[in-house]
Amino acid sequence: MRPIRLVPPNTRINFLSQRRPAYVLSALLVLGSIVSTTLLGLNFGIDFRGGTLLELRYQSPVQIGELRSATEGLGIGEVALQEFGEPTDVLVRIQLQDEPEGEARIAAAQDDGPLAEDTAEGIQLGADVITVLRGRAEAGVIGANDGAVLALLEAVAEEGFEIRRREFVGPTVGAELIEAGTIAVLLAMGAILVYIWFRFEWQFGVCAVAALLHDVISTIGLFAVIQHEFNLATVAALLTIAGYSINDTVVVFDRVRENLRRYKKAPIEEVLNRSLNETLSRTLMTSITTLLALMALFILGGPIIRDFAFALIWGVLIGTYSSIFVAVPLLTRLKLRPVAIEAAAKDAAAKDVAAKDVAAKEVAAADGQKQEA
Repeated sequence: MRPIRLVPPNTRINFLSQRRPAYVLSALLVLGSIVSTTLLGLNFGIDFRGGTLLELRYQSPVQIGELRSATEGLGIGEVALQEFGEPTDVLVRIQLQDEPEGEARIAAAQDDGPLAEDTAEGIQLGADVITVLRGRAEAGVIGANDGAVLALLEAVAEEGFEIRRREFVGPTVGAELIEAGTIAVLLAMGAILVYIWFRFEWQFGVCAVAALLHDVISTIGLFAVIQHEFNLATVAALLTIAGYSINDTVVVFDRVRENLRRYKKAPIEEVLNRSLNETLSRTLMTSITTLLALMALFILGGPIIRDFAFALIWGVLIGTYSSIFVAVPLLTRLKLRPVAIEAAAKDAAAKDVAAKDVAAKEVAAADGQKQEA
């Protein structure tokens, strides 16, 4: 039985002939991403904007889909619900609302009722919390996010449910998370640059990082345009995209290095095209199989994981494109051949001269033997 081939063997596609249109497309994509991110901004999730986290426990297993339906249309912004631990436990995140001002907020913050953080064993009866919040609302001393919490609890309230944990994440913490996420991405880029530099030549490292920046910036720009939630899961997706893209690029770079040594006198464009064609089947097969898994996550994974899967789907597509049309073609702009091949070419020339000398000596020796005979 013959194996299935996505790409015919011995392809001769001239990828390098399309490098200028690819440069223009990539430049527009990166520039458009920067402009859209600057003008539109990112739709930061609760992790970055701040908000309230509640851990609810019910007496019987709950249906997340029914709870999500109950929270739709409450007018309290983003609400994220997910199963947490046992089937009876639900983790709820509510985005930060407009804070109340002046004495009302202070009075709410000083309340010692069932909303206090140090309740016995950390368990707060949901009905008691709702009662306290209603009393606050009637007295006009509603606190930061208390109105949103009250609306949500009234929507998902069931007899005997408990609030096992309540945390408030302010905008300061969100800003720190944004900074930490940015540093994580930049450190990953730097580590990849150092790794590629030591494994190959510095030109390979520069081209790899340029392709990674292309992928990350375009992904951020896409989230700015479509206004999907940008949270810590999205940052994790960015780091995953960087890892996937560099893996794809390193495979091609390995073949480029092999072919540079094998075809020492061939033009650099021919060597790069040959390398891309020889790894094309592997590149496409890896991308397609990864996309199949990600599509399953996107369709069946539910709202919690959908943005993460969406970011990875885009990352696989843009990463495959950048490996072929950005990372490798950029090698032609960094004078790769004089630096990487000059020594090899000299060695090859020296070996040719040595081989000719050996052949000449053998011929001379053979002629001498004939004359003696």
